[in-house]
Amino acid sequence: MAVPRIPVRIARPAGLLSAAHRAWLRHPRWSLAVKGALAASLAWFVALIAPAPFSEYPYYAPLGAVLATTSTVVRSVRDSLQSVAAVLVGAVIARTVGLLPLPGLLELAVVVGIAILCVGWRIFGDMGSWTVMSAIFVLIIGSTDGLDYIGSYTGLIVVGASIGIGINLLLPPLPLTPSELALGRLRHGVAEQAEVLANWLEDEGPLDPDEWEQRRQQLFPIVESARAAVAQAREASRANVRVRYKRNGYWMASLMRRAGALSTAAEVVDEVVRLLVEWERHGRDDVALGKDLRPEFAGTLRAFACAVRAAETEDVGDDTAADAVGKEAADAVARLDRALEQLRAAVRAAQHSSQYDYFVAGALAVALGRGADALRA
Repeated sequence: MAVPRIPVRIARPAGLLSAAHRAWLRHPRWSLAVKGALAASLAWFVALIAPAPFSEYPYYAPLGAVLATTSTVVRSVRDSLQSVAAVLVGAVIARTVGLLPLPGLLELAVVVGIAILCVGWRIFGDMGSWTVMSAIFVLIIGSTDGLDYIGSYTGLIVVGASIGIGINLLLPPLPLTPSELALGRLRHGVAEQAEVLANWLEDEGPLDPDEWEQRRQQLFPIVESARAAVAQAREASRANVRVRYKRNGYWMASLMRRAGALSTAAEVVDEVVRLLVEWERHGRDDVALGKDLRPEFAGTLRAFACAVRAAETEDVGDDTAADAVGKEAADAVARLDRALEQLRAAVRAAQHSSQYDYFVAGALAVALGRGADALRA
């Protein structure tokens, strides 16, 4: 079932408050810092009023709290469980090695060595480094207090993490605005590369392989950045009460739809450049396009770039503006369809009037057609 498209507009107060609000939405790390500070403070207070021996080591509670508030809701729970498991394993390593009659320096080396071997265990995920930290703390600080220290250390980490998870559940992150900005950079990068390629084909003819391979690779970081931002937003939406609000829910669905379309558009441009670098360059007799098809293909590339630039954006104001944006995007795709039909006809005509088969030219048309289908969805 198609996702209803409604305009999504961020509420913007006036003046300085408006600028602060936009900056806050553009930098989700700021909200993470505030939540981390709040969680750490609450965890410290709880640890101070806890009975002994917990109150003797209150500084471990903020560690667990900060860990649980620096990521999404689902990841904070997973990271907390993994870190507690790593802490326990590190403590067991330190206490077990401590039972052996080893001199201090050798004892430390053995503990650290075994703990480092455990860091890569899949069960710990990204929290494996806590194994080493826990082992060293228990070996050095907890050597005199034994099980009291281990219990306090682990228990305070759990308490702090629980506080952090609770705050994350009440104020869950949902970084939609940074994802929109990343998609905007991707949209601009894909369209710009298509336009520059079209100009090159008309003005310069065959491609310079070294230059265009470098141009092709320059788009990779933009694509990866957009995919990472969208993946973070997708993960943040899980177990997130903010997605239940109709506006955020529609915005999230729209974000996923447009991310898929732009990702396909980027793949199409990459494939086009890759094929042209190989088949439309100096030194080849059986070029992909030749001087007869280059202008037609360049025009289709420009139509593709226009369709990418006209792809729907989230901040469209009211219903009237949303309809206008949707119509502009549909018109751009319709122009791309017409350009593709002309390109296909030109390829067929070239095949009939030449000794070359122009298979690569047909593949280029198919690639752009895939891009048009993605932008139409």
